[in-house]
Amino acid sequence: MDDALRKAALDYHRSPRPGKLAITATKRMETSRDLSLAYSPGVAAACDAIVADPDASFDLTSRGNLVAVITNGSAVLGLGNIGALAGKPVMEGKAVLFKKFANIDSFDIEINEPDPDKFIDTVARLEPSFGGINLEDIKAPECFRIEQTLRERMQIPVFHDDQHGTAIIVGAAVLNAMMLQNKRIEDVKIVTSGAGAAALSCVQILKGLGVKPENITVTDKDGVVYKGRPNLDPTLVDVARATDARTLPEVLPGADIFLGLSAPRVLKEEWLELLAPSPLILALANPEPEIMPDLARRARPDAIVATGRSDYPNQVNNVLCFPFIFRGALDVRATAITESMKLAAVRAIAELAQAEASEAVAAAYGGVAPVFGPDYIIPKPFDPRLILHIAPAVAKAAMDAGVARKPITDFDAYFHELERNIIRTGQLLRPVMEVARKGKPRIVYAEGEDERTLRAVQGVVDDGLARPILLGRTETIHARIKALGLRLVPGENVRIVDVQREPELFARLVEGYSKRVGRRGTPPDAAARHIERRSTVTAGMMLAIGEADAAICGGTGDWWRHFKYALPVIPRKTGSGRVYALTALILQAGPLFFCDTHVNIEPCAEELTEMTLMAAETVRHFGLTPKVALLSHSNFGASNSPSAKKMRQALGMIHAAVPNLEVDGEMHADAALVEQIRRHALPDSTLHGVANLLVFPNIDAANIAFNLVKAVGEAVTVGPILIGPAKPLHIAVPSTTARGIINLSAVAAMEATLAAANRPLLTKNDIE
Repeated sequence: MDDALRKAALDYHRSPRPGKLAITATKRMETSRDLSLAYSPGVAAACDAIVADPDASFDLTSRGNLVAVITNGSAVLGLGNIGALAGKPVMEGKAVLFKKFANIDSFDIEINEPDPDKFIDTVARLEPSFGGINLEDIKAPECFRIEQTLRERMQIPVFHDDQHGTAIIVGAAVLNAMMLQNKRIEDVKIVTSGAGAAALSCVQILKGLGVKPENITVTDKDGVVYKGRPNLDPTLVDVARATDARTLPEVLPGADIFLGLSAPRVLKEEWLELLAPSPLILALANPEPEIMPDLARRARPDAIVATGRSDYPNQVNNVLCFPFIFRGALDVRATAITESMKLAAVRAIAELAQAEASEAVAAAYGGVAPVFGPDYIIPKPFDPRLILHIAPAVAKAAMDAGVARKPITDFDAYFHELERNIIRTGQLLRPVMEVARKGKPRIVYAEGEDERTLRAVQGVVDDGLARPILLGRTETIHARIKALGLRLVPGENVRIVDVQREPELFARLVEGYSKRVGRRGTPPDAAARHIERRSTVTAGMMLAIGEADAAICGGTGDWWRHFKYALPVIPRKTGSGRVYALTALILQAGPLFFCDTHVNIEPCAEELTEMTLMAAETVRHFGLTPKVALLSHSNFGASNSPSAKKMRQALGMIHAAVPNLEVDGEMHADAALVEQIRRHALPDSTLHGVANLLVFPNIDAANIAFNLVKAVGEAVTVGPILIGPAKPLHIAVPSTTARGIINLSAVAAMEATLAAANRPLLTKNDIE
């Protein structure tokens, strides 16, 4: 870890508040009655119900969706035995992953106890608090006995992720690699480098998949684990083989699979020729694997290679499974995680890699759908389908194994609830950012001296979203970068444009601007003043003449003034009548897109139609299927006011233009968001589920609704996103935070990347 990354990591953990977790209340606490229900005397009713039926605790408390992430700090990441307290940041991180990927609440618990028996007793006593226990970073061999004893003593799932998480992903990789290499799992020969917790769990999983025990040879730092080896650890007795071989190269000949869970550079390039034809090389030591993939492929082009690193194909990452295994286990109130549940997860992950990707999945992968093959044998951690495949498979396996206290009776309904989970857990910007990272376009920031902009640009650089250009005075920007302690290095990861110091560029900008506004009463000398003093004009012109690929303006002063400055600079896209503003809120219940929040005061039916189709286009590139509600004070023909008629007319025009777009109206806002209300008003509504794109009859309604929901909903804002300009240009509002500027930058970078690839934001096939 270099000094810059270390500083960034410390800043991340320290600000804006220490740590990565917080507790949020799920019930109102606003009146004395709320208090009487939540605490005394009403809480006694819940206590009495649990006394009568302990399983009622899952219905009356948060226990059913609560996992403890527990460690004693004896084997933390690659840091070793650093102790419970120093391990807390890792445990908090694990808890965040539970929440983000599977919407599971977690408490991290660090127990300062090296003695296994005392540690077991402490954890076992926590059972009434949790629905599951995730053991983490506990050293071998104690971890084996700790997990086994806790599984026997506790009636909730206990899972040591260091052992089983890696094993499950390895199992999926082996299944798919052997399929591609036309080998039978029963016939393959495996050599491991490493004999710790993860390696032994991998061996157990592979046996469960059909690998013959006599075809597995385990090695460790002392060589081959053979029968009769002096001082053999008791945990290795079951994997010891009767063999005269003593070293790793002696057991490599004819091996179909090398499984490395040991140390860097253990597997030598010259040994690779010993492996069987078309081998699988799993080099999983981190951060440096047993052999680097480029070396392995150079020596063995017929090999499939996987590592634990994100910068190479086929990353074996525990986050592929542990959140979703617990999701399935908690949803059936499992009493344990069985071997059959682990194997179900293995097969679900393997099948997912083989599945054809949808448009939404392609978006999550940066716009290009993954294809099953040697460089894609396991899904990536951010695949939105993981929860949909793994959780139901684990839940079914728990039911078949007889450990499910609450079996699922309607898996279709369960699947739809998991789909909502994907949205609730955030990740709305994930597809957008993946596309942005592929192109890394140049984004010019009009307010380059602003503190929020500078902090945002640091995030843009760290996330690899774009190549930033800062407009402003050179000395001022340098001084503020230093004062803020940022890692922006002009000339390396950011460009500064001070137009007063770049006369050639200044002249080109003035010339281009004069051509655009010369016939609008702006002479050349005035055009020069605008370029010099109005940064929005300057940023827009840099975009217009090709010095940038996207522009972010505003954030200070009046939004409409910035919009008027930008409008003459960037023309409307071909076929677009107007420019519109779409703003998104990411809420706990899911994302909502509001249109038009900033530009068109009283759009006509034709403009409503155009804005709806363009907004739906943008929603799709967030990896979502647009569900459009045309809102009004009128509910399905209840009023003949001009605004209601306008919305009805727009609906007809939208249906005529794009028959398969899911849209209905005119309707009340509650009918758009609550299907029961909508079905009561109009049983045959063509809109299903919850609307995510809300189109309003005028700017007052849109802006008021957006700001009301924003104020009370604790939402993350994305936008306003300008739809309709020929090039990506967006204008931040004064209340936009640094995070909001990053979000807007991701959208602009995505648009620029797609434009550079000559890809339309929405095609006829996307709609149909």
